Amino acid sequence: MPGSTRFAAAAHIMTLLAAHRGAPQTSETLAKSLATNPAVVRRLLGALAKAGLTQSDLGKGGGARLAKGPKKITLADIYRAVETPGLLPLPRSAPDPACPVGRNMAPALTAVGDAAETAFLASLEAVTLKQFAKEIAAGDAAAKSAA
Repeated sequence: MPGSTRFAAAAHIMTLLAAHRGAPQTSETLAKSLATNPAVVRRLLGALAKAGLTQSDLGKGGGARLAKGPKKITLADIYRAVETPGLLPLPRSAPDPACPVGRNMAPALTAVGDAAETAFLASLEAVTLKQFAKEIAAGDAAAKSAA
């Protein structure tokens, strides 16, 4: 089963907003860059706004923009805004409680998953949106000079 792409899409949106330096961006413009439907972008912007990362202005000339500077936003902030905690999903049905493996699987997987998520979030916490946007811009510049 494929994993969620919400974080990747939200990071894309946030990087675009950082690149446009405070100029409001419409969900249609953002959706075009992501090659998705504007409704998908609006749902993600809602989650990002709820987390205090974006704000939107309604009406003509309106759109989404960063709620604070890209130096103050980490990739972990973006991840937490759009993803449900838990890197290792547990089975939907309870295993046989009479089975020693079955009755101990959930706690064992939860411990492993919690440790993995802590390490994963620490790595995302170390990267600001400003650093990430610079990395994206540098990759684009390198691709253009190679062409």
